[in-house]
Amino acid sequence: MPRCGRIRNFIKEYKESPRTEKISFIPPFLILTIEAVLIIHAIIVNEIYVIILTAILLVISTIEIVIVSYEIHEHYTKINFDKKLTIRLDDFITEKKEKNVKKIVTDFIDQYSEYEKHRNEIYHTTCQILETHKEEEIEKEITLKIIKYISKRKITTVDEIVSSFIKKFPKYRKYRGEIYIISAHILAEKSN
Repeated sequence: MPRCGRIRNFIKEYKESPRTEKISFIPPFLILTIEAVLIIHAIIVNEIYVIILTAILLVISTIEIVIVSYEIHEHYTKINFDKKLTIRLDDFITEKKEKNVKKIVTDFIDQYSEYEKHRNEIYHTTCQILETHKEEEIEKEITLKIIKYISKRKITTVDEIVSSFIKKFPKYRKYRGEIYIISAHILAEKSN
């Protein structure tokens, strides 16, 4: 059924589109249905002006449906492009272990020449990925330090751990929430 491939693709795109785009796709069909009823009635009554005006509205509704379909397709294409780019870039950064954004972008485009026209997207995605990697490293570092810190002291509450840990390691002050959550998990595992 290759002829239905476009319809299947559109249905898939429609399902994955945001709610606002789905809702904006419904009114043109309602208007199209009403106009079809009006044009049939105008033909039966033989009202030329109504037929002409309704036909114009019918064409406008059809154009609106085409435009909304195109917007849904473009949004779907953009989301898929961003997902694939993020996955490829993340794998590339992990493999190269490079921290310089400019070098990462240049090397990535050298390896994947199909992304030549998307340098800005690559740059911003690289910055986001590096920030995420940095946060993951800090979280691992905090976890290891908290485990050592708790094992050396007889502290029983999470609040005591957080306040004393931050006093000892002030550079982690802005990660108070993460420290609290990690400490709570560690204490919960200890008590079990």
